[in-house]
Amino acid sequence: MNTQYRENLPGSDLDYYNAPAAVDAIQAGAWAKLPYTSRVLAEQLVRRCEPDKLTAALEQLIYRKRDLDFPWYPARVVCHDILGQTALVDLAGLRDAIAEAGGDPAKVNPVVPTQLIVDHSLAVEHAGFDPEAFDKNRAIEDRRNEDRFHFIEWTKTAFKNVDVIPAGNGIMHQINLEKMSPVIQARDGVAFPDTCVGTDSHTPHVDALGVIAIGVGGLEAETVMLGRPSMMRLPDIVGVRLTGKRQPGITATDIVLALTEFLRQERVVGAYVEFFGEGADSLTIGDRATISNMCPEYGATASMFYIDQQTTDYLKLTGREPEQVALVEQYAKTLGLWSDALTTAEYERVLEFDLSTVERNLAGPSNPHRRLPTSALAERGIADEAKWESGKTEEAQGLMPDGAVIIAAITSCTNTSNPRNVVAAGLVAKKANELGLVRKPWVKTSFAPGSKVARLYLEESGLLPELEKLGFGIVGYACTTCNGMSGALDPKIQQEIIDRDLYATAVLSGNRNFDGRIHPYAKQAFLASPPLVVAYAIAGTVRFDIEQDVLGRDQNGQPVTLKDLWPSDEEIDAIVASSVKPEQFKQVYIPMFDLGAIEEAESPLYDWRSMSTYIRRPPYWEGALAGERTMTGMRPLAILPDNITTDHLSPSNAIMMDSAAGEYLHKMGLPEEDFNSYATHRGDHLTAQRATFANPKLFNEMVLNDDGSVKQGSLARVEPEGQVMRMWEAIETYMNRKQPLIIIAGADYGQGSSRDWAAKGVRLAGVEAIAAEGFERIHRTNLIGMGVLPLEFKPGTTRKTLELDGTETYDVVGTPAPRAELTLVINRQNGERVEVPMTCRLDSDEEVTVYEAGGVLQRFAQDFLEGKV
Repeated sequence: MNTQYRENLPGSDLDYYNAPAAVDAIQAGAWAKLPYTSRVLAEQLVRRCEPDKLTAALEQLIYRKRDLDFPWYPARVVCHDILGQTALVDLAGLRDAIAEAGGDPAKVNPVVPTQLIVDHSLAVEHAGFDPEAFDKNRAIEDRRNEDRFHFIEWTKTAFKNVDVIPAGNGIMHQINLEKMSPVIQARDGVAFPDTCVGTDSHTPHVDALGVIAIGVGGLEAETVMLGRPSMMRLPDIVGVRLTGKRQPGITATDIVLALTEFLRQERVVGAYVEFFGEGADSLTIGDRATISNMCPEYGATASMFYIDQQTTDYLKLTGREPEQVALVEQYAKTLGLWSDALTTAEYERVLEFDLSTVERNLAGPSNPHRRLPTSALAERGIADEAKWESGKTEEAQGLMPDGAVIIAAITSCTNTSNPRNVVAAGLVAKKANELGLVRKPWVKTSFAPGSKVARLYLEESGLLPELEKLGFGIVGYACTTCNGMSGALDPKIQQEIIDRDLYATAVLSGNRNFDGRIHPYAKQAFLASPPLVVAYAIAGTVRFDIEQDVLGRDQNGQPVTLKDLWPSDEEIDAIVASSVKPEQFKQVYIPMFDLGAIEEAESPLYDWRSMSTYIRRPPYWEGALAGERTMTGMRPLAILPDNITTDHLSPSNAIMMDSAAGEYLHKMGLPEEDFNSYATHRGDHLTAQRATFANPKLFNEMVLNDDGSVKQGSLARVEPEGQVMRMWEAIETYMNRKQPLIIIAGADYGQGSSRDWAAKGVRLAGVEAIAAEGFERIHRTNLIGMGVLPLEFKPGTTRKTLELDGTETYDVVGTPAPRAELTLVINRQNGERVEVPMTCRLDSDEEVTVYEAGGVLQRFAQDFLEGKV
């Protein structure tokens, strides 16, 4: 740390860095105009930047300039077990490579404190109407993931600065919010703002506390772990003034779904969004966290709220020590991070959103930003009276109706970190039970809170038995259905869906509902608040008008509608006030974080299990990755439409027997019931490679039906033969030929989860470049981290204007440099040559050096062996 501007923090025995003085020394009064994000970034520059570079870096913030990269050093890295484990597998493989080159592998360690929480590997094999569901699901999780958990346990002893929270304890974002983030750090006698990166796109959940926390891919997280700064330019910082007050009966979920639609329309993609105004002041931290969590759904990088009385009240509620709460308030007020000090902040763009306009909402059927007001179900064609009436007839015959809700899940830290939402669900269940309503028998129900605290306050309030009675017993403390881990269906239900080609759906309180994500047999999915999830479990179909139609009849034969079940705000708030207590958080988190002494591993090198399909030494110094990228004669692996998600690129849901990965696992001797999910196998590249473009909802425009329409499925066309085959077979064919590949795509390529295998899979297939109309931020950095060149079409140029059909070969001409113009040369089958100017989406000098080295790990290995780190 530098000593310039280091002073004593008033009322404390800690020091701090007087960033306001440093900024105002450059331009008097500038600090008062800086947004919250700029103030936090300025503080870390004053604390960490080399003195001779400080002025130029601060000028980027003061004058809103964007012509210079400056370093950002996050204070922590948080990981879930899928990407966190994958990152540590990479580091274990890096140790092997260092050892083989004569270096000391034990010196390869995360430099930045790294917290890994096992939360992504539990599947809901046993539903919430089974009283033993939690124990059964955990037993299955341990059995299926024995190889993974063995490796994760080894990392605790082998790597310095790695803490592990084992399975069964909660979701990383909720634990981050309720415990891990101190809001203000105190290290080596210095106080400074907590910041972090996390290997999940929903890491901004904790932005609700005023903590800059952003989602990154596993590869970028590895960069930060190894002590390198995350180089950045000043982001667009958009102010969002929240006005008005929500209407009675409106949940935070309704608000965030409306905000997601609004902010998508306002194009905040890549921006840091800062919420302020009287509307923001009225929101609880639980409400704010619901909004911040869905940051990637509206495309922003961060979703900040200021530190205020709500923040400190929440820290007290969640059992933080009084000294820490006092430090947060004192530091925030001294540095100007308290809400009162930000009334003079200036933004380049300010949006306004009126909370009083929000109505009850769903999102769907395929995208989280596709808001679906419950008042508009009929006009959108979701609720359908004729199909509902027909469904009643089918139900009477013992069949499922069209639009059957086969999965209803209260899940995801988006909603379960908000006690108001969970209590509201409990009250709906209580009233439904009192009136004699039950869930439909084909609905697989589950409740997976992100924290064990939820059980304690639901038991305190008497609402847990009510949820259990309706089928929403606790199945785990993990991501479950939100991450596609919804588990197997009843075989009879699954077979009926197949035999009748039934339009089956899922309703969940999660944050993602892309086609094919929640379950292979749920054709579409809808996001909803927890109390609405309970209502849809009773309805059993989406063909039902949830606001108007009769859910059922009470014991006296009287009709019951949603309004008869919906609790008042006063009921909800009274239970939250009386039942959510600081001692509950202490009861859960004190033993969870009492890690005790940890023995050091016998060897710094991992003893790889040769037959494992979960953990395998990574191949990043072998095969295609060890050779030169030719950037010539590339053939297209796929030509893709707009809005390709990382779920298309590398799905995370259950592995089917008839998939390439399923066939491989079968050959490896795994029983089908233990295939697990694609996500859990990402530590083994031989399994994970077979997930590349394995989503059955993929549309590869190179593969057409007889009528010229694009055929749906995990398919590719191998050229020059023109032979259509399954995507994995096409990849294998090209790998055997050592054929360099390219992918052509539309807008918003790579949106969705921060999934490094979405980049690893295509690179291992031999893809050297991707030409798209636009890239999602995290996926673009992952591509660079794997040595794949992202190229962006100029406005007005697309795969369609160029009339590409996949028979072409492609060359890239020019030297990659930040935002340089390169040329994509298209060599058509008829001999025509077309030169297309492209923007090189290596956006900084640091990204260029990583790309030139072949990727993050290759760059670090070079520097390590040359003594630069």
